[in-house]
Amino acid sequence: MNILSLFFLLSSVLLATLADPSTTVSARNQSPFVAANGTSFTVNGSNLRYIGTDTYWLPVLNTNEDIQYTLGNISALGIKVVRLWAFNDVNDASVNGTWFQVVGNGTSSVNNGPNGLQKLDTVIEMAEKLGLYLILSLTNNWYPLPVNNSLPRNYLSNDYGGMDLYVRQFGFQTHDQFYTEPSILNTFMNYTTQVVSRYVNSPAIFSWELANDPRCNSTLPAGPNCTTETITRWHATVAAHIRSIDPNHLISAGTSGFMCTDCPKLYPLNPAAAAPLPSASPAPGKKKRSKAVPVSTEQIFRERAESRRRSREAAKRAGTLKEDGIRIRGRWVSTPTRRQDSQGVGSNYDGSHGVDSQDIMNIPEIGFGGFTFFPDQDSFGPTDSYLDSYTNILNSGVDWIIKQAQSANAVGKPSALTGFGLVTQSNAPDFVPFNMTSAPYANSTYGVTNTQQTDAYSTWYTTGITSGLGGIVVYQWGQTNLTAETGTTISPNVTGISQNPITTGTSSNNLTTGMSPNDGYSNVGNDGVQQVTQTAVQQIAADS
Repeated sequence: MNILSLFFLLSSVLLATLADPSTTVSARNQSPFVAANGTSFTVNGSNLRYIGTDTYWLPVLNTNEDIQYTLGNISALGIKVVRLWAFNDVNDASVNGTWFQVVGNGTSSVNNGPNGLQKLDTVIEMAEKLGLYLILSLTNNWYPLPVNNSLPRNYLSNDYGGMDLYVRQFGFQTHDQFYTEPSILNTFMNYTTQVVSRYVNSPAIFSWELANDPRCNSTLPAGPNCTTETITRWHATVAAHIRSIDPNHLISAGTSGFMCTDCPKLYPLNPAAAAPLPSASPAPGKKKRSKAVPVSTEQIFRERAESRRRSREAAKRAGTLKEDGIRIRGRWVSTPTRRQDSQGVGSNYDGSHGVDSQDIMNIPEIGFGGFTFFPDQDSFGPTDSYLDSYTNILNSGVDWIIKQAQSANAVGKPSALTGFGLVTQSNAPDFVPFNMTSAPYANSTYGVTNTQQTDAYSTWYTTGITSGLGGIVVYQWGQTNLTAETGTTISPNVTGISQNPITTGTSSNNLTTGMSPNDGYSNVGNDGVQQVTQTAVQQIAADS
């Protein structure tokens, strides 16, 4: 790993952090419900910073004992927040297993039965008993077809229905019509009303996450008129609707954190919100706090150039420098391709995905900003040719976290990394990207080593903690020793798409031990991930 390059990225942390939060909050928030106070989370009169995990599959486990067992193991590690799906849409109510809502032919119906929202009731009841908090996501950007019939329903995170199911069942054509068509919006908000009102008084709800990874496109294409403003308006509409029902809980956006540094804003920043509170002269040894500013195009170019210069110098000192330009009059000049590569900020910052996370975060009803980091699925900046592939991934994660913290500080709200993961070589045969139903690397060598994954997670945890993030959620928890039953999500011998032993039907005599779904990110098989997660639990507690 290039230490100088990583040090340069980490040195930017102080620019993204305004202040160290105090442990105790004034009596303004003695509520048992989690709230936002400036750039911090608070609950019961104290600040709350947390390490969390993702278990989208938790409500579909076969027994209540399995749900309790899983949450108990999560709690025992010191994890405080669990993120999961609060939706499970089907287009046929006769399907086997758990489902929360049927959407078909322009109509919908919510399942309040024992294989419906009563399963979510169980999760919330057990979270309350264990003192855990839940981030509940209300729909998903991803629902690719055709489904993979070699896996049980609900095995993959993208097999729970979501936006494209609504679009198809209401007879529309483009993904972004989910955000704009009144019939779809009314149906979605009806479902939202029933779920939110059901748990309005539960202290276990951390936040209502409006959608997982919303974008203009999915497996259905985007229409010609979808812009960042389209998705921002949808967030504002749904957030206002939820706030009219639920005055108690935070509302969050489940975006990946994509920005649009030069887009017009529906919710421009209030300069006063980003400024630190007036204070006396800093104590000896303390630096005076500077005003938080949003991420800018100029900053992105400047920092990329500086990072590349530093890694080039390091490579030159190490004797590994390979010149990649054209030598003219004794000097190396970049090629046209190299110059062209640096012209744009890239899709993560130019609004290409239809998302402006800063504008969404600044919606009054949105309590905090969320973002994700999945380098196996999205590009997070140009590759530095002077660094190896792993170091590029490592550094891009550090840079992404720092910039997200900076953006949240500029808005004046907390920020949380709501999901991150890195595919290992052992998990690669089971890795199914969120917009696919098959494993693209099942028959090839792909991924990092377990040691590299562990080291990367440790670095990203540390970066998030020192940057002042309110929470960090690892994707995803893996659980063994679960009750397996043929024909359900947790079926005998199903440990990933690479196994393919599924049979149909359900038999009470076919109960055995199973494990939670693995879409390529399960932490089962790498004890190092749990070790660094437990270390992060201790670090974030000490830093609070």
